[in-house]
Amino acid sequence: MVTKEIKEKILALNEVERVRLAEFIFDSLDKPDPEVEQKWIEESERRYQAYKEGRINPVSMNEIRQRYKK
Repeated sequence: MVTKEIKEKILALNEVERVRLAEFIFDSLDKPDPEVEQKWIEESERRYQAYKEGRINPVSMNEIRQRYKK
């Protein structure tokens, strides 16, 4: 199917069907790597533990915004 045909078929769908199609497409793209997910879980737990123990200091959202405005 060429792009023009796909667009025409999509536009022929009602609103609810287009939303469902968009959700389907989005979900099909969102396939996290389980190994990477596990590493992020472990890292976030280490960071949280360090925060609770006072080894790292929290940074406010305003501070972060100020850093990246420059």
